[in-house]
Amino acid sequence: PYDDEKPVHQVTLTNDYYMGKYEVTQALWQVVMGKNPSYFKGDNLPVNYVRWKDCQRFISKLNSMTGRKFRLPTEAEWEYAARGGKKSRGYQYSGSSNISDVAWYDGNSGDKTHPVGTKQANELGIYDMTGNVLEWCQDWYGSYYSSSQTNPTGSDSGSARVSRGGGWNCNASYCRLSVRFYYTPDFRLDILGLRL
Repeated sequence: PYDDEKPVHQVTLTNDYYMGKYEVTQALWQVVMGKNPSYFKGDNLPVNYVRWKDCQRFISKLNSMTGRKFRLPTEAEWEYAARGGKKSRGYQYSGSSNISDVAWYDGNSGDKTHPVGTKQANELGIYDMTGNVLEWCQDWYGSYYSSSQTNPTGSDSGSARVSRGGGWNCNASYCRLSVRFYYTPDFRLDILGLRL
């Protein structure tokens, strides 16, 4: 593990939540925002090249349109879902220990994103939590603590937000489920997307 993946600590989640089956697509982003910022274009491709702040505006508009309460997952919620929740089989990646089964990464992506849901799902029926695009989380980036935590929401403040999951240009080691990425909320990259 990399230093910021340690120390190992127990996390308990007590609140029910839903996790999107797919990464947010460009088609959905276009309907909500009226434009598509993505570097790679295609309706069924994951939206990419979006800042954390862009994601917050998208979610606010989507909630107004639907009357729902969508949000970004916390880092802990993201990892629990990626690992398969109570159905977890302990895989290294989300749904398999063979990365090619579940992920578009630097070994098979052809240097681009791919339509969502075209690889094998994980134990919960969720697609692309490993690879394709990194997914913004709600949390500020900070260090882990060895003490057990219940419903953690990350640091109280910071300069960077967490993203998880690896992406189309990451090697297999950066697609492991415990790997953490962090970027300032104003940062955009063709590997950054989101999941509700």
